Amino acid sequence: MAETTFFPRRLILGAAVISGVLLALAVHMLGARYGLDLGGLWRSDTHEFMPAGAAIAWWLIATVGFSGGYFTASLMQSAVDGQIPQRMRQFLIAVGVLLLAGAGQAASAPSPIPTVSVVLAGLAALCLGAVMAFCGAHFALRRG
Repeated sequence: MAETTFFPRRLILGAAVISGVLLALAVHMLGARYGLDLGGLWRSDTHEFMPAGAAIAWWLIATVGFSGGYFTASLMQSAVDGQIPQRMRQFLIAVGVLLLAGAGQAASAPSPIPTVSVVLAGLAALCLGAVMAFCGAHFALRRG
């Protein structure tokens, strides 16, 4: 009988955080393309307290970062044992590639938002995605 091997905990945590951050940034870029951007927080031309698009973008990025870190850590733990079917792995890889390709296409378009606002929104999305991906991966590893 073959001996079961395990990934080191730090490797799983690092890969899950990177995956969650990439997914959060991809969702940030796709959302900015459709008007859901964190840059609305720094605009002075709106008369509202906080634009609804910025609030939705904040929660969407946080949710995707957390769930991306959580599911990646869970999948990496179960992949070692061979519990993930081959078709499921291929499906997850295809979804990840399509999401990142869509984000790349959205990021290549010119932005109507001022540059400083875009940089601040990107940094905020990066930090938010990193924190939430770490939390999701940490919870997945504590559960397992």
